[in-house]
Amino acid sequence: MTRLKYKLLFLVLTVAASLNAQQLSLFTQYRENATVINPAAVESDFLAFGQNISFGASYRAQWVGLENAPTTQTLRGSYIHTRGSGVTFMAGGHVINDQTGPTGFTGAYGRIAGIVSGDPETGGFVVGLSAGAVNFRVDASQIRLREQGDIVGTTDQSQFFPDVGVGLYYYRMVGRNDNMIYGGLSVPQVFGLDLTFQNEEGEYSTKRVQHYYGMFGFYAFLNDNSFLEPSVWIKYTEGAPTNVDFNLRYFTPVNFWVGAGASTAGNAHLETGVMLGDLAGYENTFRIGYGFDYSFSSFGPSAGATHEINLTMSLYR
Repeated sequence: MTRLKYKLLFLVLTVAASLNAQQLSLFTQYRENATVINPAAVESDFLAFGQNISFGASYRAQWVGLENAPTTQTLRGSYIHTRGSGVTFMAGGHVINDQTGPTGFTGAYGRIAGIVSGDPETGGFVVGLSAGAVNFRVDASQIRLREQGDIVGTTDQSQFFPDVGVGLYYYRMVGRNDNMIYGGLSVPQVFGLDLTFQNEEGEYSTKRVQHYYGMFGFYAFLNDNSFLEPSVWIKYTEGAPTNVDFNLRYFTPVNFWVGAGASTAGNAHLETGVMLGDLAGYENTFRIGYGFDYSFSSFGPSAGATHEINLTMSLYR
């Protein structure tokens, strides 16, 4: 009976995650975490401001007010070698921690990529690879069967497994204002995950499948040191509906931005932020961004709001 309880419970958890494309972490300001989503992605700092070194941190609290709602924290760093041609070097890494109720994971990744280009500051084609290790954990004492109120287990479980991600990316300056187009495809979790925990109390298992991402956008630079950036993030997972996020951001001449968007999952997005630093050359800057989501999906506004904070330090060297 215990074994059956475990399997039924994790079947419910896995189906719920699949329906919401939630097995991997979501982001409101996904451009700030582009290199987490796609190991071949070029940072927005480089595309918009020409800065080739970037460090960032983010915190996301999803569906605030609901019990056991997801929270996600990331740390990331990136470097692009801009002085070269042929195949130039890009590298970085990130750490991510995600917790949803009694289950969670923490991963550490390094990434390396090559930019095929005559001049990486004006455009190129990128092939990238990430590799790392992920710790998946279950706090069994926090899992209860709703009807009986029984604790499913008393022994916490934890397992490590290797993880690999692959990606392709393309960016190019176009037009008289040096506008920039960009786009990429990625599979951030190539191996997937099929874990079974077993102890004297029984057995339970969970399975995570590959996610396929596409991200595309355009920087339309204006004559007053501002720009418009429409972008889209496409997410596909086998067994779940394709989800698409649409967003439009306006970066003002006074280094303040606002943005809005929506997704096919029934979410509305708002974002704002400010950039501090060299107003003329953008040599070294610090950005603070805030994102807000609200769900209007079929399970209703009771899903609650989502808040996301991003901090980014960017440099040119």
